[in-house]
Amino acid sequence: MPKLHWEDFQPGAVAIYGPRLVTREEIIAFAAEFDPQPMHLDEAAASNTLLGGLGASGWHSCCLLMKMIADGFLLDSTSMGGPGVEEVRWLKPLRPGTRIRIRSTVVDKRASNSRPEMGLVKFMFEVLDDADVTLTTLSTTLMFGRQRGAAS
Repeated sequence: MPKLHWEDFQPGAVAIYGPRLVTREEIIAFAAEFDPQPMHLDEAAASNTLLGGLGASGWHSCCLLMKMIADGFLLDSTSMGGPGVEEVRWLKPLRPGTRIRIRSTVVDKRASNSRPEMGLVKFMFEVLDDADVTLTTLSTTLMFGRQRGAAS
């Protein structure tokens, strides 16, 4: 039975998930399958790009974020998915050998007007490196079930 319901999320609450080490091999494997651009596949080719060296695809960063929040809290919640992502920003490259963490901040929440059994929670997720530098931000609203009787 899921432990976290809509009522458990409060604006301003911050949680940290991770760490997780990102390897050169996984960066290249992800890129080879999903984003085969030179800056994600080969150090020599990457040195001549805007990244100035091998870096993970931004989509790889988003996938890592998703896995880490799923393990961190979503799989133990009444999550009903989300209507979409408001914004993603890739601020700094994710380099091989970086140990990342996810900082999750509850920005806002509201009960659903049309579905009283659920509520919406707006999050700001940040992918942080070992020095607490923000590499990626993702702003999204997620839907959660409400506790039985809370919608009455």
